Amino acid sequence: MAFAVSGALLDACVLGTLSSAPAYGYELTQRTQNTLGVSESALYPVLRRLLKDNLLSSYDEPHDGRNRRYYQLTEKGMILFQTYVEDWQVFKANIDTMIFSNNQGGLNLDE
Repeated sequence: MAFAVSGALLDACVLGTLSSAPAYGYELTQRTQNTLGVSESALYPVLRRLLKDNLLSSYDEPHDGRNRRYYQLTEKGMILFQTYVEDWQVFKANIDTMIFSNNQGGLNLDE
């Protein structure tokens, strides 16, 4: 992917992934890696920081003789995620305007 995903955008993607249901760490890292190309080693510090900031909570569940750590949004995390969604809609519209309304090179971007 040509665009780097970091900072608030990565936080928003993690919160968005968890907004519908909890996920265990490996599952979450695989989804993020497959969708955004973000490495597993980059994601775990994000999870730790979101936990520290009380945007996520975690719990362990046994699975095949081992524990899986699940992450879920807290109320504070859901509120921040909703803010990110609103901010993203404005940001995306602004970027779309810049990219698509200034298409003077004659490219057909609809194909």
